[in-house]
Amino acid sequence: MACWLYEGMLLFAVVFIAGYLFSSLSQTKHALDNRHAHQAFVFVVLGIYFTWLWSKGQTLAMKTWRIRVVDVQGKPLTQSRALLRYVLSWLWFLPPLLGTWLGELRGGEAGVIVLGWVCVWAVLSRFHPQQQYLHDWMAGTRLVDVPR
Repeated sequence: MACWLYEGMLLFAVVFIAGYLFSSLSQTKHALDNRHAHQAFVFVVLGIYFTWLWSKGQTLAMKTWRIRVVDVQGKPLTQSRALLRYVLSWLWFLPPLLGTWLGELRGGEAGVIVLGWVCVWAVLSRFHPQQQYLHDWMAGTRLVDVPR
C-alpha cells in the first residue's frame, strides 16, 4: 500500500504535466471543454509511462520499495505483456466507475462503490495460490521482491 501511495504522488506530476500539455496544445480554455479527449490523452500517457517502465522492470516507486514485475518465468516483461498488464490493471477501477455512471451516482455514493470494489479486488488476491492480484494472473506477470 505504501508503494501505491508513493506511485500516486508520482503520477500526480505525470498527469499534471500531461494535462498542461494537452490544454496548451489544444488551446482548451475551460476544464470541461474536450474532456473526453483529455481523458483519452491521459490514459495513453499513463499507458506509455507504465508500459515503458514495467518493461524495464520497475517504476520509481517500485525501486524505492524493492519490488520488480516479471513474467511467470521470472524474466523481464516484453512491451506487449507490460501493455496487457496496464490494460488489465484498469479492472481495479472501470467496473465501479461504469456502475456509478450507469446508476447516475455522485459524490459519496460513487466513492463508496469505487472504494468497496478496490477493497474486494485487493482481498481477492489473498485467495490466489501465489497471492497474486487478478490482473497479474490474467497478464501472466507477478511481483517479486528485489534483494538488497
